[in-house]
Amino acid sequence: QVQLVESGGGLVQAGGSLRLSCAASGRTSSTYAMGWFRQAPGKEREFVAACTWSGDTYYADSVKGRFTISGDNAKNPVSLRMNSLKPEDTAVYYCAAASRYLSDYGFAGKYSYWGQGTQATVSS
Repeated sequence: QVQLVESGGGLVQAGGSLRLSCAASGRTSSTYAMGWFRQAPGKEREFVAACTWSGDTYYADSVKGRFTISGDNAKNPVSLRMNSLKPEDTAVYYCAAASRYLSDYGFAGKYSYWGQGTQATVSS
């Protein structure tokens, strides 16, 4: 089993920045990649970004150029740096760990482990 704990959420004004962190514990050696997803009230959970331990990164079009995911292995926290935040970025952000190679890192159902989430609120 792998346990994931997110931190770093909060309230920020539009145009500001937040840095989220995801710490993993347990059988971290069984993981292959980490992803970030978010869910706004009344909306479906959506993909934000992912990184593999081999160095590949993936981003949703809505966050490209504004968000940066960093992580090289599950032993160290994986971070999500969010710049130029917009009110529409307001959501609960979840980190998730994949236990194998995925052909589509944007598909939430393929991830094996999930954190409890951290709230990020962007005011206009």
